[in-house]
Amino acid sequence: MTTWLVTGGAGYIGAHVVRAFQAEGITPVVIDDLSSGHREFVPEGVEFVEGSILDTDLVAETLTRTGCAGVMHIAGFKYAGVSVERPLHTYAQNVTGTVSVLDAMARAGVDAYVFSSSASVYGTPDVDIVTEDQPLHPESPYGETKLIGEWLAADAVRARPALRAVCLRYFNVVGSGTDEVYDSSPHNLFPLVIEALLAGKTPHINGDDYATPDGTCVRDYVHVADLAISHVAAAKALADGRELLSAYNLGSGDGLSVAQIMDAMARMTGHDFVPTVGPRRPGDPARIVADGTAAARDLDWTMRWTVDEMVKSAWSARVAHS
Repeated sequence: MTTWLVTGGAGYIGAHVVRAFQAEGITPVVIDDLSSGHREFVPEGVEFVEGSILDTDLVAETLTRTGCAGVMHIAGFKYAGVSVERPLHTYAQNVTGTVSVLDAMARAGVDAYVFSSSASVYGTPDVDIVTEDQPLHPESPYGETKLIGEWLAADAVRARPALRAVCLRYFNVVGSGTDEVYDSSPHNLFPLVIEALLAGKTPHINGDDYATPDGTCVRDYVHVADLAISHVAAAKALADGRELLSAYNLGSGDGLSVAQIMDAMARMTGHDFVPTVGPRRPGDPARIVADGTAAARDLDWTMRWTVDEMVKSAWSARVAHS
């Protein structure tokens, strides 16, 4: 049976990818330093290595010992706003960490690599729907590190022709595929709203005067279980030797507004509320949505969940951990 290493596999996205691997009969091995992940998110019976991806020897030893065929590199410092305040930490985790993973793969002779990138590599595009050939202009240290991560993957492939790699870009990941795992980020919209409701507070909207149908910002929101399926599809495509693009958007193609999210939150949580509205946040564009056409063609990408189902799954998983 094929084995893949999942870096950051105790985190919100990584833990869903671990389960998606299991569903396809692929054995996952997890390495995570638990800086933002949770040991209990790793399913029972999955080998767990507690440690940092910066420890190249540990990563290489794990790859060799477990006979991994590939690496799903999800570990990273993922907070764009905080990255402005902590750029050196962000670069150490996301750039030096990625160098370490690729070095360990070369040492262990592992030749398949899926990199969890980000749509933040586009910055603020001047189009409503972002395709993979849109110019890359990241606007935060986090976005910069993700773009450098893509460069590193390309350079590693050029230097080692046996290596095959693909990068996956996406915006806002929401929901849950199991009550065992929930989004514990203090910065993402869904957990911010859910934690406010659990605390008896009223959620907040930043600006309702944008040039959108309801005046609130429109963004890509994709369900984490869908995301995990396409990560594993990418791994299988590499293993099968199929021709792939160097990068894919995992995007909705149409997006959801913040007001639509708030409406669904009120409906699906049983907490009837009217969000408070404050001024716009500087730099927030009215609409950013990614086109997922290429990923739909090559990586089994599709939006399987409605906004109500996204919210319901997120709420159920969070309440299960109350």
